[in-house]
Amino acid sequence: MDLKSSDQAARTPLRSTASDGLKIVIVGGFGVGKTTLVRSVSEIRPLSTEETMTRAGVGIDDAGDVQDKTTTTVAFDFGRISLNNEMVLYLFGAPGQQRFWFLWDRLFSGTLGAVVLVDTRRVEDSWYAIDRLEHHGMPFIVARNHFGGPMPELEDLRKALDLSDDVPLIDCDARERESGKAVLITLVNHLYRLSTALEGAH
Repeated sequence: MDLKSSDQAARTPLRSTASDGLKIVIVGGFGVGKTTLVRSVSEIRPLSTEETMTRAGVGIDDAGDVQDKTTTTVAFDFGRISLNNEMVLYLFGAPGQQRFWFLWDRLFSGTLGAVVLVDTRRVEDSWYAIDRLEHHGMPFIVARNHFGGPMPELEDLRKALDLSDDVPLIDCDARERESGKAVLITLVNHLYRLSTALEGAH
């Protein structure tokens, strides 16, 4: 976001017609774009707990293919987006480093669904996130973030992540607001379908 849009976002009030609030989390490996996604879609100035990376993290945080990364989330990111006049999403971006994974279970409390962001250069970094979500029985979708370069077919990625066919898998660019919004809408639609199927089973 540029300065103008950021200032505008900081002043965006919650609509008086808002009646449904959903808490969702955005999880994934280190440097996969979680903070970027929250920033790009949030209609308020996001709360961020980013800190400058120091030499103390060398050998602990695996920078790998994100060696140009200079900051890292140490608790969580928070943002908000109104999808329509009634529905509001409260977004929590979880830290990606293994040393902060103990925070995830607390972030999952009260959460209805999750987005797993994936960098195909580091697919294995997404396994823990998927495992924890499945452990908690939390519905989720997977979004492949674009970092440039050749991209494998989505179905190949589905196999690499061992995702069942009922888990939505889509492409996104976390830097683009409309792309990020499409990810969130995909999650909401997935939650709605699951809820409708559950109601039909009773």
